[in-house]
Amino acid sequence: MAYDMIEAMTLIAREKNLEFDAVVETLEASLLAAAKKKYDYTDNISFKFDRKNNELLMIATKKVVESVEDPNVEMNLTEAQEIDTSAEIGDEIDIYIDYETEFGRNAIASAKQMMVQRIRDAEHERILNEYIDKVGTIVSGVVQQIDKGNVIVNLGRGEGVLPPKEQIPREKFRQGDRIRAYIQDVLSTPRGPQITLSRVSNDFLRALFALEVPEIYEKVIEIKAIAREPGERAKIAVYSSDERIDPVGACVGIKGVRVQAIVRELSNERIDIVPYTSSPELFVTRALAPAKVMHADIFDLEQKITVVVEDEKLSVAIGRSGQNARLASKLTGWKVNILSESEFNEAKRREAELLVPIGQLEGVGTKLRDRLIDADISSVQRLAQASVETLMKIEGLGPKTSEALLERAKTMAQKLEKEYEKREAEKKAAAGAEAEEKLTASDVFEDDEDFVTEVDDLPEVSGPTLEPMEEEETE
Repeated sequence: MAYDMIEAMTLIAREKNLEFDAVVETLEASLLAAAKKKYDYTDNISFKFDRKNNELLMIATKKVVESVEDPNVEMNLTEAQEIDTSAEIGDEIDIYIDYETEFGRNAIASAKQMMVQRIRDAEHERILNEYIDKVGTIVSGVVQQIDKGNVIVNLGRGEGVLPPKEQIPREKFRQGDRIRAYIQDVLSTPRGPQITLSRVSNDFLRALFALEVPEIYEKVIEIKAIAREPGERAKIAVYSSDERIDPVGACVGIKGVRVQAIVRELSNERIDIVPYTSSPELFVTRALAPAKVMHADIFDLEQKITVVVEDEKLSVAIGRSGQNARLASKLTGWKVNILSESEFNEAKRREAELLVPIGQLEGVGTKLRDRLIDADISSVQRLAQASVETLMKIEGLGPKTSEALLERAKTMAQKLEKEYEKREAEKKAAAGAEAEEKLTASDVFEDDEDFVTEVDDLPEVSGPTLEPMEEEETE
């Protein structure tokens, strides 16, 4: 083998970060494939790398016999002694093949192409094995190019792809920008390993906090839940089993230095940090900050909670386009219904007027009534708001019974609603008519004649009289 080929193989091994022996094995496999195209039988063909002379030798081994039956694997004594004068019957003789001459230019080119492909496959496998262990971690790279919205990131030994859906909205990148992202997945494809990156994943935010907050990395503080709308706002719930540690203060850092570093990384995404608690009522209350909750009603079966805030704080609790309420619901895992104090009082008044005990619903006996009450369903109206899935959680209620109960409750509740609305409309109409009766001319003017007399009796008022000016005499 020529020295320049050895040098080329060494260079390939260095550039592709492969072992030299692996490159040699690849070349051997490529030459063996070329040999199979030329020879009918190749089981006795092998390769040996001579490290002393930096040469790859191709060897065909044949057995010395008196009478040759298979020339592919046997040779007579005369032929053997031409190669090795000490050869005897029964010996195995190695025949060195000059593959560069034997195979010809086309076979060598084919072997070279096969070697390149095998080296590429080996490199892909190495990258796959390296990065598949890094799934779930943050990597740093340089933007190599932007192709149809996909940001191609040079990670050093591999390339990552940041798809449009994994990019923070309104975030722009240019070629050469340094970028940090979360390795979401690594897949093997015909073109090589596909490393999918993300900057919108909740786990990316979690990993950033682990980098900036040592207590999280050391698992002294735990991030219990994350709710995020990338580029806009995020809420995280943190908890520490060590009472001496303030989890929120540790995440914020002195003068907010820790959380601000994360905010800058996420293109000024606002981050709310709330202390976690196992109490749903308190957890939802904290998650709705900065709004202050005055009252909360919990419905365990439906994982639903209704909270009451001051009238002037309703918009703060809901947030712009419902963002604060939406994130609080995602963070806590509870459906959150927010009412103002006025709305809550009106709803309670309406509920009190319409309330029908669950025992008065047709088909509800004593045992079923008690089970429903135990499940926090004490009225027909409350039952009408439940779902079939919720009712089926109650002992003794199957799908058919649940559907029938729900249907009867809805029918009765709708009937009561219509009657209530009719009464309210009649009250409003009566109140309007009464107000109209009061607003008459006799109410405005107690006595028309007195009014006329008073006008007629007013004294006559005359204005000043202007006399004509006399002309001055002139000389």
